[in-house]
Amino acid sequence: MATTDTRIQPEQPSMLARSIALMKPVTWFAPTWAFLCGAIATGQTGWTLQDAFIIALGMVMAGPVLCGVSQVINDYFDQDVDAINEPDRVIPSGMVTTRQVTVTILVLMTIGFGIGLYLGRGVSLLVVVGLFAAIAYSAPPIRAKRNGWAGNALVAVSYEGLAWLAGHLAFAALNPYSIIIAALYSLGTHGIMSINDYKGIEGDRASGIHTIPVLYGAERASWMIVATMNIAQVGVMACLFLWGQWIAALAILGFIVVQLPLQRHFLKNPTENYLKFSAFGVTIFVWGMLVAAIGLRALG
Repeated sequence: MATTDTRIQPEQPSMLARSIALMKPVTWFAPTWAFLCGAIATGQTGWTLQDAFIIALGMVMAGPVLCGVSQVINDYFDQDVDAINEPDRVIPSGMVTTRQVTVTILVLMTIGFGIGLYLGRGVSLLVVVGLFAAIAYSAPPIRAKRNGWAGNALVAVSYEGLAWLAGHLAFAALNPYSIIIAALYSLGTHGIMSINDYKGIEGDRASGIHTIPVLYGAERASWMIVATMNIAQVGVMACLFLWGQWIAALAILGFIVVQLPLQRHFLKNPTENYLKFSAFGVTIFVWGMLVAAIGLRALG
């Protein structure tokens, strides 16, 4: 006699939930924070509802929309690598179709460009540059992510530099102070990007993706990461001192000192400690961005 399988099958996530999973909300913080810092650095933001609306709209553009679309593009072109490193992701696991990926990309690009136009021509131009960077990072024939130096540079400039400048342009014309600080934090973010690469060293090596840990080994790469982050922060501190913002500069120095024990722990065993360093060391780094932005307000 035939039997019927009465086990309850797990409910399939909704299409929206799968698209949001593709967009990786955990990655949205960096560009969202950078946009906020760029806006604060202008010295033109107040406590008005209009300013709050512009900042909120810009943060949505920088994080969920533009960072989100870059993640979708990356996952689509990374599905073979993810099948090795993270087979449970929604594309290699078969949870989403190519059509859904395409529609998600087109919708997010349209929204991002629309918000950029609303915030100003300068912001919309940066949106276009950021979208081209996202494509160049992930898609053939460029696929810049195959080299850790080029790939990390594109992401660092997009997530920190362009987002910071977009926040600034939403309220005021750019000035040299903001451009320099945005460039320095982009440099520091180049190092931070390599922290995430520790989780996929074997898969990246097998797929021909030469991240910094793959190129130089886990231990040597960890020293390069820490050095890059510290050089950037020392540069920000020096600039703030030079520009007469010594309170902000001393605060940055304090953040550097607090990071040192965390960096030492990371350097001891980077393959084991990279997640802790990413959670705590990088958090202190980004708080320094806000302090630097506050310091720039007086120069705006």
